[in-house]
Amino acid sequence: MSVGMRLQGNRVLLRTGIESDLARLRSILLEVEVAQWWGGLSDEEIREQFIGSRLGYVIEVDDEVIGGIQYSEEDDPMYRRAGIDIFLTAASHGLGYGTEAVRLLARHLLFERNHHRITIDPAAANVAAIRTYEKVGFRRVGIMRRYERGPDGTWHDGLLMDLLKEEFIDA
Repeated sequence: MSVGMRLQGNRVLLRTGIESDLARLRSILLEVEVAQWWGGLSDEEIREQFIGSRLGYVIEVDDEVIGGIQYSEEDDPMYRRAGIDIFLTAASHGLGYGTEAVRLLARHLLFERNHHRITIDPAAANVAAIRTYEKVGFRRVGIMRRYERGPDGTWHDGLLMDLLKEEFIDA
């Protein structure tokens, strides 16, 4: 995807973030239900990751920004793969928007960017996120012990999940 790129799903649009999205993204990241997994991002980090970024996009439903999604790529031919990370406003949890957004980006990475494998690494305790990723075809690889420092300052386990191209569920 390049700056200005848009991926349109049935209900979800992934688009390049613009400066006027900053306040909305910040407010979503400050929601307790989101902050427990993402922690605090400074305005500069939000800009770097989601505003005009080649790798990060806002998630929009009915012209309202409901979250952000980003990806990374490893281009070393020996280890080529992509990774995804996502957050949604709590009001949008459980409505299928996260699944659709992950599916849109995964389809793009697998079939347009030609990756054979995508990884995602939710907190092991984030059951709702894990369920979302499994609906797209991600499988559990294993627990990464004390993987990330949470907003509370303590280390938390992460779950490594991956999706191979042939396992993608394009529902």
